[in-house]
Amino acid sequence: MRFALSTEQLDFAAELRKILDAGQVPAAVRAWSEGDTARGRAILRQVADMGVFGLIVDEEHDGADATPVDLVVALIELGRAAVPGPVIESSAVIPALLQHLPATAERWLSGVATGELLGTIAFEHGGRTVALDADAAEFVLVAGSAQVSTGQPGLGAATADRSRPGTGEPDETADVGADVRGARRFETTAAIASIDPARKLFEVSADEVVAEDSDAVDFAFDMGVLACAAQLLGAGRAILDQTTAYAKQRKQFGRVIGEFQAVKQQLADVRIALDLAEPLLYRAALTLDSPDRARDVSAALVACGDGAHRASRAGLQVHGAIGYTAECDLSLWLTRVAALRTAWGTADFHRARIATALRTEETHVIE
Repeated sequence: MRFALSTEQLDFAAELRKILDAGQVPAAVRAWSEGDTARGRAILRQVADMGVFGLIVDEEHDGADATPVDLVVALIELGRAAVPGPVIESSAVIPALLQHLPATAERWLSGVATGELLGTIAFEHGGRTVALDADAAEFVLVAGSAQVSTGQPGLGAATADRSRPGTGEPDETADVGADVRGARRFETTAAIASIDPARKLFEVSADEVVAEDSDAVDFAFDMGVLACAAQLLGAGRAILDQTTAYAKQRKQFGRVIGEFQAVKQQLADVRIALDLAEPLLYRAALTLDSPDRARDVSAALVACGDGAHRASRAGLQVHGAIGYTAECDLSLWLTRVAALRTAWGTADFHRARIATALRTEETHVIE
């Protein structure tokens, strides 16, 4: 069977790329790193207007009722542009989770789908629960093994100052409604150090339990893995494009370095790795409702992560040391790839999931 994106999907990707290219995303990423989210929120608003956050949300909750493949198409472009903010969480994980929790969906889903609410989510793992960009989100969720809760700052996290200026006494007129939605309780000073300055991490703890459904939590996690793989593929392609363009300009020994066989071979290897990862990504999007879901999303993340990592190594080598300086835009993608490769589980974790699935299949065949 031959699989190819439809004309509508290709046009959607092209239009989204055009908007992101015009949005000066690198400047927004640098501002987000400094705590100024205004530019980034403006870009996310445009993305929301394109319907990205509501792609997999049903029409009842103001979504597009589209397919996971459509979402992957969009997330590749967001990864290519290195858009800041909890994009994976708001466009993929939270919608996937709330779609399986009808009673809870009424509370947030429509707002997420239309872009009015920016949400983030943390999964309990290894005794530490960390949420991305909790300071910029309107609400924070915490997903345990079988239940979903609202999130609050973990122990030691700074909280918003609710005192009247100059008195130190509680201000009864303070806007506590913002705390219910989760944004103002998280201060930038409480952020955990991240390899990517634009990805601010916050330790959170569970507060109010809003639902109990282990299957919904598992599905949402796998949706996050799929979305992360898509962003890695997009980021890898962006690095390849930038490196190829640079190789056509930089000269050594009177020749552009793109003419050297060693450089050509490196870039060709990157292109092959990314092209081989792409079918795994789309297969994972097509099998989300099958028993192979965990295996396929893990395979996609490993392949896309390896391809993006190979692109990063080649990009840094071709650019030289300048490629990793903060002044060079390439550094924004290099740090993003480094962070995303482990943001939704390490390669070892996902290879173990693949191996477990394969062993299970072999057992069923023998029986």
